[in-house]
Amino acid sequence: MRSDLFATENTAQPAERPGMTLQNAKSIKYAVSGECYARQGAMIAYRGSLQFEVKGQGVGKFLKRALTGEGLPLMSVRGQGEAWFAHEAANCFVIDLDQGDALTINGRNVLVFDPSLSYEIRTIKGAGMVGGGLFNSVFTGQGRLGIICEGNPIIIPVTPQAPVYVDTDAVVGWTAALQTSLHRSQSFGSMLRGGSGEAVQLALQGEGFVIVRPSEATPQQSGAH
Repeated sequence: MRSDLFATENTAQPAERPGMTLQNAKSIKYAVSGECYARQGAMIAYRGSLQFEVKGQGVGKFLKRALTGEGLPLMSVRGQGEAWFAHEAANCFVIDLDQGDALTINGRNVLVFDPSLSYEIRTIKGAGMVGGGLFNSVFTGQGRLGIICEGNPIIIPVTPQAPVYVDTDAVVGWTAALQTSLHRSQSFGSMLRGGSGEAVQLALQGEGFVIVRPSEATPQQSGAH
């Protein structure tokens, strides 16, 4: 049987070491030797002896998720084997975090991560209870984090001299040390005339970067995570 379908780049190879690697632009492979955490429902294939279980997040994280609609609906993957993760053919990226790093990521963009990483659901300062992706997860520790982005991400540097303003539905993540607030770019008169559709943005100030997707998020149905 012959076809370009069977090209080497499309064929899964045995893992050379435990942990996370890109299978291709749309999926991540994790060679599990113990445990990892992943987005619920993101596993597309596996081989070996693995178990998939809903991961409890503690009362505090559960209440924040119930209140905000954000957070991480996670599963633990335990055992020995290889698992492949993806979500709706979104682009996948692997981020290496070192001790002292802190990265804020929107829960909808998290795919899989090492158990050595810690995360905490936080309210974006200055956001109040406005919603729109304003409750994100802060990752710290040393390890690898796999994220997804619908389309090619835009990485925008943030400096004290040049703050950045992003649509709350388009933001994927940012350096956790940045200061955040809400910014209104639309005048009251414009709002009375029907508005531009760009009334409020997330303002990021300080030194770091922000990750933006090239489109606004698709509205989720009520109760979906």
